[in-house]
Amino acid sequence: MTEMRSAVERVAHSIHRRGLTHGRTGNLAVREGDRILVTPTGVSLADVSSADLSVLDAEGRHLEGPPPTKEAFLHVAVLRARPSAHAVVHTHSVHAAALSCLADLDQVEPLPPLTAYYGMRVAPLEVVPYFAPGDQAATGAVQRAATRSHALLLRNHGPVIAGVDLDAALDAVEELEHTAHIFFLTSGMRTAPLTTQHLAALQPQPRQEPTS
Repeated sequence: MTEMRSAVERVAHSIHRRGLTHGRTGNLAVREGDRILVTPTGVSLADVSSADLSVLDAEGRHLEGPPPTKEAFLHVAVLRARPSAHAVVHTHSVHAAALSCLADLDQVEPLPPLTAYYGMRVAPLEVVPYFAPGDQAATGAVQRAATRSHALLLRNHGPVIAGVDLDAALDAVEELEHTAHIFFLTSGMRTAPLTTQHLAALQPQPRQEPTS
């Protein structure tokens, strides 16, 4: 698990350095076997240390290390819903958080697919109703949304995104933030989002068996 611990520290520091979080907000988790490593409570991502991470079991019970982030249940719920995912990143990045606060937010397509990389790394984006930070009553809503998409937007809060590893989850978080920024920059202007056909063409194609 040493390699996983180093990855958590590296990505946590990268998230803070890229300005995707502020203060002591944001948290991340990585799964290895039946254990989940999560960032501890009350620690800025800039100061996360590989030696001081919380260890949970698959049900979210605290096994060792410092007390986990109060939002650890979000990570556990997403990982439970998505067996192929091994990492989750949650930030309060400015433009994605601003998007989550819009009164007229489209619940079906909260962010139009303005770029190909958004289509490849994020879409579809699922909206989760508002719950107070740390309110474990959100568990069911988060888990249900995560069965439909690896990318969630918590109302009046921010994104929670899963990936096959921490780097993939971080790429998706950054792509969501970038596209949300473009969305606000083009507000009031006519845009040309990608079509359903464009999005379909971006998805990995099934491997073709060679013909004899």
